[in-house]
Amino acid sequence: MKKLIVICLMLVASTSAFSQSFSIGPKAGINVSNYTGGDIESDALVGYHIGGIINYGFGEVFSIQPEVLFSTQGAKVSNAGQKNDFKISYLTVPVMLKFKTKGGFYLELGPQVGFRTSSNIPDQTINNFAKGLDLAAAGGLGFQSNIGLGVGVRYVAGLSKVGDFNAGNINPDFRNSVIQASIFWAIPFVK
Repeated sequence: MKKLIVICLMLVASTSAFSQSFSIGPKAGINVSNYTGGDIESDALVGYHIGGIINYGFGEVFSIQPEVLFSTQGAKVSNAGQKNDFKISYLTVPVMLKFKTKGGFYLELGPQVGFRTSSNIPDQTINNFAKGLDLAAAGGLGFQSNIGLGVGVRYVAGLSKVGDFNAGNINPDFRNSVIQASIFWAIPFVK
């Protein structure tokens, strides 16, 4: 454990030496998720995300922001005449390239990898509803103040199919679609 802490501190120190700014902090917010593609009938489901961010700034405009978020996603799926909540939890790792204006507004885009941590699927006839890995692309916009407090909205479009199950009434060729509204505090360590 001590070796892991030392390695993490060395990584932070070395990356902050090359960047012009470095900040770290918490992030939380609301997810509105659904499934797109395939012939699945579904409605949006409200969930949440919570975790942390690290921001490496290069100059006044560009920064790279890796994040680690616990995210609840899914949809209200119509199956056999009933609507049920299909909830899947992921540990997501987005890596966003941010373009920030002098006024504090920013645009961001980048890839995201999600690792399924749990699923709550009421239809017991479907085995392995969600794959263990979910690949996505994300883009968003927001505002960040000089002290690091910020708000943002992001759209996450799934690139990989949610699952590989074989059920007669649901085609598994659909992807995650998530709108996230977040608040965060990127606490500056190096300016």
